Order: sequence, then C-alpha cells, then structure tokens
Amino acid sequence: MSLRVESFGLLTTLQDLGRRGFQHLGVGPGGAMDEVSHRLANLLLGNPAHAPTMEMTLTGSNLLFETESLITLCGADLSPKIEDQPVPLWRPVLVRAGARLKFGRPVQGVRCYLAVEGGFRIPSVMGSASTHLSAGFGGFQGRALKIGDRLETGPCPGDRYPTLRQRFHQGQRPFLGPGWFAPWSRELDFIQPATLRFTTGPQWPLLTGESRQSLLETVFKVAPNSNRMGIRMQGPRLSLEQPLEMISSGVATGTLQLPPDGSLILLMADRQTTGGYPRLGEVASVDLPKAAQLRPGETMRFSTVSLEEAQELLLRREERFRDLEQILADQQTR
Repeated sequence: MSLRVESFGLLTTLQDLGRRGFQHLGVGPGGAMDEVSHRLANLLLGNPAHAPTMEMTLTGSNLLFETESLITLCGADLSPKIEDQPVPLWRPVLVRAGARLKFGRPVQGVRCYLAVEGGFRIPSVMGSASTHLSAGFGGFQGRALKIGDRLETGPCPGDRYPTLRQRFHQGQRPFLGPGWFAPWSRELDFIQPATLRFTTGPQWPLLTGESRQSLLETVFKVAPNSNRMGIRMQGPRLSLEQPLEMISSGVATGTLQLPPDGSLILLMADRQTTGGYPRLGEVASVDLPKAAQLRPGETMRFSTVSLEEAQELLLRREERFRDLEQILADQQTR
C-alpha cells in the first residue's frame, strides 16, 4: 500500500516513540511531541505503539492514497476532509484508492497524527524511525516531507482486529468509522490556560521568593519562536537570588530551564541532551501532550506536584490505555 504527498504543510515529519539509550552519544530521544495522540492513532488500528505516524504541525499535508487504506487522525483538529467530506478524529476511517485527504483551517491544537494500518515502512536508525531534523537522519530521508514523496505502508496487522476492515465494507458510510472511538480529546482538553504540573528541580530553591510566586501565579504565553526543541514562554522575568555559573548537566524532556534573560523554556522532544541553565523543575510526563498542542500566543500556568503524585498520574493514564485496548478487543466478539 502507498500514498503520495501532494502538499507538505508547515512541518510534516514521521515520528514514533523516539530512540532511547543514546544520550551519552549526544543523541536525544526525539519522537512524537504528543505521545498520547500518537499512541491512540496506532491503537485504534491495531498497530504497535511504536509504529511511525505522520506528525503534521498547524497545517496538514494533502495526500493521495494510491491504494485503499485504513487510517486514523488524532490530536489537533486541522479540518481534515476526504473528497470534500469532513473526516472525524479519534476513530478509524476508510480511504478508498485514488481518494485525497486534505486539510484546511486549524481549529484546535497544533499537532495532528496520521496513522495508517500496518504503519509506514521506514528504516530504523538507532532503534527508531523518528525524524531527527537537526542531524538529518531517521524518518523519510532525515527531513520533513515535501511534494512528490511517496510513502509505503506495512502489511495489515489483521490478527489484532480481524473484523475491522470487514465492518467498513459492510457499512453504508465509506469514510466514517464504526464503533471504534477513543474519547480522549479531554485528555488534551485544549482549555486555556493549560495547567502544567511539575516537580521542583535542583535550582528551584535558588529563585527569589518573588520569582517563585510569579511562576506559580502567572499565566504564561507561548512565544512565537517555540519549536520541537522547546517551548519558550512570555511572562515575568524570573531571577535567582545570586548569579550562578553551572557546569552542563543532563536534561530531560519536560525540564524547565531558566536562561539568563529570565524567560522560561520547557524542553520538548528534540531537546539537547545536556544544558547549563538552571533547572527549575520537571513537568509531569502526563501533561507534556497538552504542552505540545499549545499554539504561539496560547497560555499556560504551572502548579507543583510531588514525584509520587506525578508517578500516580502516569500510572492512571496507562490504565486508561489498557482499558481502551480491552474495549477495542471486545468489539471483535460483537
């Protein structure tokens, strides 16, 4: 099965859950900015969670499907249509051979994830198919997609949801899915301002009392120069009690850094592996998908949680994934 790119949008790359175990070589994990939407798009089709998806930013890529394909779209609502018929998010969709998937006005969110049944056939580099834009490897030739690119999809994993395609062919609505649905848009909620919970970091006590209060009580805006490396914030200038020169140390996705200009940076998927700025905290991993869906000019606020609370939040999310997986498996017997 295959599809061809007819327009490439603002930034469209292939991503999976990232490459692990290479930070000592200076290679960060990368991967999907919104892990929840990526995983759900795959789960709804029976793909492995690590299967590559197409991550589209603010504007989607227009795609010609050369063969019949099952797809899902999760995350941001970029007004998708197939032959002028609106396409629902968070559920499987059947695309006939020769049909075009197009995108229009971005309604909500930033990043939309397209999964295809069987996944995209992309070579693995360091254990991952994710595109590493700055290094130029992974994904499709190590770059963003452009007009004329042709993507092959893998074999259909029909053993997981054996009746899914059959139900489409028996139905009367060729583009809309059956009972498969992931009501997880509330997980991202898109509410403004987004609340990001974080555990305090090693340099948190070095902030002035006024800066600590400002960080916890101020609504910050996403700066226009935010990207996959980090979300830069507009808000009050934060400062330390005393000037500090630090030796670079390890950072993680979700690290809150404070550069000399006093403006917060939230490190995201394509972050560096080490940094020399003060680390004020770590945003809980369950809230990073919400951060990934914030547009420039949209707002967020911060609140503190303990490490144990952050871990409990993650465990609850994983329970929801397991519950949904069981619900979809049970659909096979109905």
